[in-house]
Amino acid sequence: MIGIPAYPTYQVFLAIAIAAAVTGLVMPLFIRLMRHEGVGQQVRADGPQRHLVKQGTPTMGGIVILVGVLVATALVASWTPALILAVAVTLLTGSLGLLDDVESVAHGRSLGLTPSQKMAGLILVSVGFCLVAVNACGISPVVSFPGGLAVDLGVLTSTFELGDATVSVPWLYLVFVFLLMAGLSNAVNLTDGLDGLAGGCTMVVMLFMAMVAYRYDELDLAIFAGAIAGACVGFLWHNCYPASIFMGDTGSLALGAAFAALAVLTKTEVTSLVMGGLFICEALSVIIQVVSFKLTGRRVFPMTPIHHSFEKIGWAENKVVVRFWIVSAAFAALGFALYFQLG
Repeated sequence: MIGIPAYPTYQVFLAIAIAAAVTGLVMPLFIRLMRHEGVGQQVRADGPQRHLVKQGTPTMGGIVILVGVLVATALVASWTPALILAVAVTLLTGSLGLLDDVESVAHGRSLGLTPSQKMAGLILVSVGFCLVAVNACGISPVVSFPGGLAVDLGVLTSTFELGDATVSVPWLYLVFVFLLMAGLSNAVNLTDGLDGLAGGCTMVVMLFMAMVAYRYDELDLAIFAGAIAGACVGFLWHNCYPASIFMGDTGSLALGAAFAALAVLTKTEVTSLVMGGLFICEALSVIIQVVSFKLTGRRVFPMTPIHHSFEKIGWAENKVVVRFWIVSAAFAALGFALYFQLG
């Protein structure tokens, strides 16, 4: 951590500013590199026809987002075990997304890794994260709900001796953390379908997560969340309509995993689902569409994820994005309010 005034809010806002500056300034160089190498987004053929003009737009901007987050975090925060774990999960999931992006570009199609390959990677990351969080960071396998209700998911716990260390494996909480991390990672990934949509919504949510971490007395996690918000600001300068760069799975999977990691490390697993309600709605729209079509042969929505449905009914892309930002902010504010009702 650099020698800066020890005012917590100052440190968080400094991280936001550094991450925004690094991401915003490095991104043009990255865009030129991607154009020179011919690395561009593969647009799904069954998507909105107006999106076909985006074919070939440079992608994998998530790499620069992660660079901005790392630089700001390293300069401002102290490397506590919880912060190291959150950063490690973000980078590992970002690496999984990078493999997906590379596979997509290499084969010239909008799909990269297979669903089973992605799921295997997310299982490994989430299980490792949960075990370290419980055994090294002292995270309790208890899930708290607004109103004081708490559910102990550590009732089925096995212990193993590894040398001089005892490792606890809370099986139910392990499954819960996997569902949370895989769900949020894929939800952010599904939201990343319009210029500025995923970046803007993530920025809003991470600002609220920074406040949660700060109140939870985890300043370094608050700095990390602030750095993510700042990196999204720098990214949005180049990703706003018409986008010059896309974050790719490198960014969307990493941002979703970071969100889940922060939720677990601040014990806001349930309220985080409310704060990220926009992401959840995007994912649910896809699930509902798939289930309905398989069972009845009918589609509930004109197109999913649901942001495409609003395009289908005539909304301009910018209108969809800004209004979804507003909805995301409302969900985040509601989740933050419910946070004060946790037992």
